[in-house]
Formats: sequence, C-alpha cells, structure tokens
Amino acid sequence: MQVRSAAPREDVDEPGGRWPGTRWAGTIVAGRAARAGVDALALAAALMIATVLRHDGHLDHVDVGGVLALAAVGALVHTLAGLRSGLYTGRWAYGCFEEIAALAKTAAVTVPILFVLDTLFGRLVPRSAIIASGLIALVLAAGVRYAVRLTRDQRLRPSPDHGSRVVVVGAGEGATQVVRAMLRNPDSPYIPVALLDDDPAKRTLQIMGVPVAGPRHALPEVVSRYEADVVLIAIPSAGADLVRELTDLARACDVEVKVVPPVVELFGRTVGVDDIRPVTHADLLGRREIGIDLAAIAGYLSGRRVLVTGAGGSIGSELCRQVARFAPAELVMLDRDESGLHAVQLSMDGRGLLDDHNLVVADIRDQQRLDEVFTEHRPQVVFHAAALKHLPLLEMHPGEALKTNILGTYQVLQTALRHGVERLVNISTDKAADPGSVLGYSKRITERLTAAADQAGPGTFCSVRFGNVLGSRGSVLTAFAAQVEAGGPITVTHPDVSRFFMTVQEAVRLVVQAGALDSAGEVLVLDMGEPVRIADVARRLADAAERHVSIVYTGLRPGEKLHESLFGPDEADHRPNHPLISQVPVPPLDGSALSLLDAAAPRADLIAVMRWLAESPALSVARPARAADPSSRSRAA
Repeated sequence: MQVRSAAPREDVDEPGGRWPGTRWAGTIVAGRAARAGVDALALAAALMIATVLRHDGHLDHVDVGGVLALAAVGALVHTLAGLRSGLYTGRWAYGCFEEIAALAKTAAVTVPILFVLDTLFGRLVPRSAIIASGLIALVLAAGVRYAVRLTRDQRLRPSPDHGSRVVVVGAGEGATQVVRAMLRNPDSPYIPVALLDDDPAKRTLQIMGVPVAGPRHALPEVVSRYEADVVLIAIPSAGADLVRELTDLARACDVEVKVVPPVVELFGRTVGVDDIRPVTHADLLGRREIGIDLAAIAGYLSGRRVLVTGAGGSIGSELCRQVARFAPAELVMLDRDESGLHAVQLSMDGRGLLDDHNLVVADIRDQQRLDEVFTEHRPQVVFHAAALKHLPLLEMHPGEALKTNILGTYQVLQTALRHGVERLVNISTDKAADPGSVLGYSKRITERLTAAADQAGPGTFCSVRFGNVLGSRGSVLTAFAAQVEAGGPITVTHPDVSRFFMTVQEAVRLVVQAGALDSAGEVLVLDMGEPVRIADVARRLADAAERHVSIVYTGLRPGEKLHESLFGPDEADHRPNHPLISQVPVPPLDGSALSLLDAAAPRADLIAVMRWLAESPALSVARPARAADPSSRSRAA
C-alpha cells in the first residue's frame, strides 16, 4: 500500500475547523505573550528580592529605579532568549520537563547578558544580586508553571464517586502513563486507588497521589483495604506466567482483571485509557517481551518494495500491518482469497474499498501469474506466508500439500531468483523439525528448497520456523472458544499433549527481526518459550465458562505427535545474533528432485516420496563455486 498525501488545507475561522483561523491564532499568541509576561514579572521580582537580600533587608539602600530599569531590560532579553530556545513558540506543553529545561537555558543566557549591561549602565544593582536573581527567577517561573499544571490536573481529575476503583499492578513507565491517562480524563471509567510493585525502592512512591501499597503478593489485602473493583496489570512487558499468577490472585478476590497491551502491540506509543482491556487467553498463554533491533529492520524494509504472499491469512495480514510501520516504498499484498485481502486492507486503512493497485489476487500455483506480479511490482523483499497448514486435512489430501506448499513455494523461490529479489523469508513450522506428517514433510522440503535458492543467487534467502500461533484462523483457542460457546464438550486429543504457543503479533515481530539477520540459507528458529499442556488450556476455558462444560479426549490423529519439537535430532540450538532466534544450517535440495513427486500417485506412495525428500541428505546439492566465494554475499548484504 502507498500513503496518499492529503491536499493542503487553508486556515479556517470556524470553531470546528481543523486548523486555527485568525481568532484561534489570536488566542494562541495571547497565551504565549502571557507566559512571557509572567516570566518577565518573575525576573523583576527576583531582581528586587535578590537586591533586598544583598542589602540585608534595608529597603532604603535599594535603588528601586535602577532595579526597575534593569528589570525592564532583563524582560526584553529574557523574552528574546526564550523565543530563540522555543520557550514561547509552543514547542512544548506548559509545565513539562522539556519546557523547564528550556526555561533554565533561557535564564542561563539572560543572567550573563544582564551582568554585562549592568556594568555598562553604571552598576544599577549589586552584581551578586544579578547572579542570585537568575536562580530566584527560575524557581518563581517554575513554581507558577507547577501551580498552573496542578490546577489543570485537579480540574480534569474524575470524580471519585464515579467509575471503578482500580488497583494498578506495576509502578513503572507503563503504569505511570496509564495512571496519568485515567486521572487526566474527567470521563474516565477508572479511578486508580493504589499501586503494587515488587521493587523495594518504590515502597514510598506515589504517582499523581496514588501510593504504592505493597508488593504483588499483597494484592488480596490491598483490594480489600481500598475496596477495589478492578485489578489492572499495567506492565506492558509482563510475560504469560506473571499474567496467569496475577489473574489467579485477582479472581480469588472476586474482582475484574484488566491488562494494558503488551509491548509488541503498543509499538512505542503511549498507553492510554482506551488501551485497557480484559485479559485474553492469548495474554495467559503466549504473551512475552520481544526485543527487536529497529535500526536493522528499518535498514532492509524502509523505502523498499515489499511483497507478502498469503497476505489475507493470519500470519500474512499481521506481517503487512507490521511491515507498513517501517514505511516501505511499496507494500504488495498477494493472496488468492479476495475476502482475506479485503479484511487486511480494512484493518490497515479503515476503508476496505479494494481500490489499491498493490492488492494482488493471485495463486502461487500459477507460474505465469507470479511472473506477471514480479515483473510489474519488482519486489526487493519477499515474505512468503502462503501455505496450507491444517495437518489432518493434508494427511487426507497430500497432493494438495505438494501443489501449494512444495511446488508453489518452489515457484515463488525461482521467480524471486529470476527477478533479483534481495531478501526472501519463507515461513515454516515446528512440524518441519523431525517431521512425521504430510504437513511436516512438505514444510521441511520448502526449508531445503529455500537453502538451495540462497546458494543459487546473490540474495539472502532463509526460512523461519515457529510453533502454534494464538488467534490465527483454526488455532486451538479459536476451536475451544467455539466449543464453549456451543455448550461443549471441549475436545482434546490426549491428556498429555503439549504445544508451543506464541501470539501472532509476537511471532511476526520476530519474523521481521529474523529477516534482518545475516543468514546463509539457514532455518531461523524462534524461541517459543516452554510448551503448554493443551488439557490445561481446555480446563481454564471450561472453568471460565458460565455453565458447566465437559472435556472429552479423542485420541491423537494420524500424523500428530504427543509433543512437538522446534529442532530436529541433528540440529543444534545456536544463537549467534539474537537471544530469541536460533540459526540452524539446512542441507539444500535441488529443485530437479521434485520430479519424483506426482500428485496423481497413490496416497501412500506420494507420502513415502515426500518423507524421503524431507529426510535424505543424499539429495542435497553442493555448489562449491558459490560456497568458496563469500564476497558476493557480503556485497549483497
């Protein structure tokens, strides 16, 4: 998608206009002039106070005329210095730390100039009084700003008789932002009454008058003491373990539990009242802090032409949303599902008119159509997320896995090579590690094909492997929620089955980071944390249901494992570039070997050949000429 620039607007004089007209401009100028006038009066008062103090309080020793004359000159100098530093140009909010810093700089400029002028005028006031007046004026002007800000905050503070009484867990930056947002909105539905934080250094801390009442383990006692209705987890970096612990403590107190979004959803913006939401199962299972290198990501996405295949799916659509934040020159969204493209455009620009030239309806099985798309849009970076992913269906229809996952990916890779794509990221799955299913075989083959493509051209081609994504279409949480809504039962394959979980935002955040790493056709394996027992997830959902919901165990389906692994038996967990991303070498597979696969072959025969291609190292292709010449890769990087 491309950003459309808005037409320039003229100033308007109506109260509802977006831009200030003459009346609004007059009000703004008057307000800034008032600030300058208050600061001038503070300087005059400071000069008088300092001079009187210099003469030990003897007013008859004070040259009032000289003080007033120097104060008038000082007001002019201070105003000019303030304009120069941005103090009176509306650059900062009134009374903020940045404005106080500018006020100090202005005073630091004004005092030496007054010192020189006083000497030229014949010593109107004692020199020590001039130096002292700078400090006194700074205190007076800052005091006025504090008083004004305090008055404004008191006026905006919501009534304590309205809204839910909230105990806020956390006293860091996220909690500070959300407490200020709640107390600076007269219509806020929340009234913070206490804070909880485990840091002993914050035991006496108050945020806008809201005190830290103890550590998080004191939550039941604090909720009772302050008669709270809501517990708000205001720690954007909180992991799933902490959210589960706090949620269990709060529910035992029969109070609502709310959270602020994780860091990955905030993407650097300030936390506000509108961000407060109920705890979701994604918060309880997959939430964790993900640190990324913004500069490295911007280096390969900003100003580049980016293509995302499978853009209408769960992973592809989130890729589009996150890539768009890095201002690519062009973001091409490709999918064969027009409804999916409509949904992703609607989520990004709120219009969903399907009128953007970069929305591309195409099937990766169609080689001619792929060539048309690459020729027209000339992508420099490709995220390949298009795939079939439902394990039981592919067990029944392995020919479809061949056509889409294997041949479709091979065509994308070869088209990217022909059109000079600089970087390609192939989305894989943990089913490809020590595969035992059609889905696993097909994705392992694509990992090997990607490694071969990396050797065949100057670009950087890699795969990214991760486990189950919460909130995606067909995810276990979505299925369980639908079963609970229908009254049950919740079906679980085995009491001990476990899976890795990560939210779609967290997974894509790491995928985008992985794309920036220096890789030689490797599989980049995302750290998914600890596996979660599916039965525990089902039990939590059943307990939260309004009516009794039973859990039924159905047995493992063909191709399913009791426990998934992110690494094959011969793969090592090596993390040279990022603490949450492992880089695993992959034996490349030459595309000519795909001629052994026939979608029309009997199901068992096709699966056997797919397994052989996924596991056999004998079909890897060595390219000593390229391996011995790393300079081409360094030039490409």
